[in-house]
Amino acid sequence: MWYNKCMTYRKDPLITGQYYHIFSRSIAKYIVFNDQDDYGRFNELINLYRFIDFNYKYSNFSDLKIEMQENIINGLNKNNVLVEIVAYCIMPTHIHLLLKQIVDNGISKYIAKILNSYTRYFNLKHHRKGPLWEGHFNNVLVDSDEQLLHLTRYIHLNPSSANLVEKPEDWAFSSYMEYIKSDVFKGVCNFDNLFNLDPTQYRKFVNDQKSYQRGLSIIKSISIDNYNG
Repeated sequence: MWYNKCMTYRKDPLITGQYYHIFSRSIAKYIVFNDQDDYGRFNELINLYRFIDFNYKYSNFSDLKIEMQENIINGLNKNNVLVEIVAYCIMPTHIHLLLKQIVDNGISKYIAKILNSYTRYFNLKHHRKGPLWEGHFNNVLVDSDEQLLHLTRYIHLNPSSANLVEKPEDWAFSSYMEYIKSDVFKGVCNFDNLFNLDPTQYRKFVNDQKSYQRGLSIIKSISIDNYNG
């Protein structure tokens, strides 16, 4: 079927154990996230489909009673995953994910699952047919801890760089709040052992670059969508 092209062979297979910046954009920059329901749906997809033993079609899962959903989630093997999520941001026309591949072909399988599932949901909701996303997702290998840290900042600053909000914490559809909450905050990201910054230091690290990155956002050469995976 048409949506399976997300799973076609990549000329440079992604390496298990490595971190990648993943970017996928809608066709013709079409707005694919229009309201809280859309963003919330995608948040659920990126959370659940990383688990290898989550074998449910999300539309069927969402129809279950809350108690049954909780039983399924509680029964998942939290160590049996395709990928680990380090950071993410959902934008109106595209998504950014910073992922560590845990099993061979894990990123490709994961991205196929979330994009295909969201396409089915979106097409049904808007009475449309056909693909929603541009070809292959793009990927860039992250080869140093410093690059990893700076990339989380770039991802979290996307909404303010695009003038969607003034401050990154005002955008509810990214992992930024997982990084800056000083209390225990249950999220989907795994970054505890990657960065030697507490929430206050990380907030300062991000905000110190906010104006600069907003100015750079018009320069295409810094954008991941110039890379081909």
